[in-house]
Amino acid sequence: MSNLIGLALGRYNLLEKLGDGGMAVVYKAYDTHLECEVAVKVIRTDHLGPAVLDRALKRFELEAKAVARLDHPNIIKVTDYGEYEGKPYLVMPYLPGGTLKQYITHNTRIPWLEASQLLVPVAEALGYAHEQRLIHRDVKPSNIMLISNGIPMLTDFGVAKVLDEEMTRDLTGTAATVGTPEYMAPEQVMSKTVDHRADIYALGVVFFEMITGRRPYEADTPM
Repeated sequence: MSNLIGLALGRYNLLEKLGDGGMAVVYKAYDTHLECEVAVKVIRTDHLGPAVLDRALKRFELEAKAVARLDHPNIIKVTDYGEYEGKPYLVMPYLPGGTLKQYITHNTRIPWLEASQLLVPVAEALGYAHEQRLIHRDVKPSNIMLISNGIPMLTDFGVAKVLDEEMTRDLTGTAATVGTPEYMAPEQVMSKTVDHRADIYALGVVFFEMITGRRPYEADTPM
């Protein structure tokens, strides 16, 4: 994906790149209507054919609307979505601060009481989402933001994964295995039906990693 810094996506002027992952690029942007800074996540669609892209964009819209309905103090709110030259994007509040992944890297091992207190709001956020029939599917330290006052905020509720699923379905005829291998429940690894329990499993792996400084299962290959 080419660098979009300096471009305007509708009312959002992209100022700088905040992060670059396999599925999306996140930019700091300026909302010219509300006159405030926001975060814009632009989803990669480089490898999708026209037919797959059209289907994926329709699914993306439905998923974006579902995630936007989530209203919990520990879930980063999706405030808007749109499309730029076939690339869908999400708009969220800009929250300065780091991620739980960075916090673990810096501290190595975190006392169990501190770790549990930090993860309780995340568990409550997941519980709320599950009541709304939404599964995160990719709970991991890099998807838990720690804003300036230390409050954890869950982000990346699987909307970006729609594109990944569509691409894999187009190539293989089956849905993709969505998630990050080290945090995935066995049924998720094997591309079986996944429900809210996969999120609970992943949160357990995060808790383990916070306390011990390592993930419970590590090997030469993801599988």
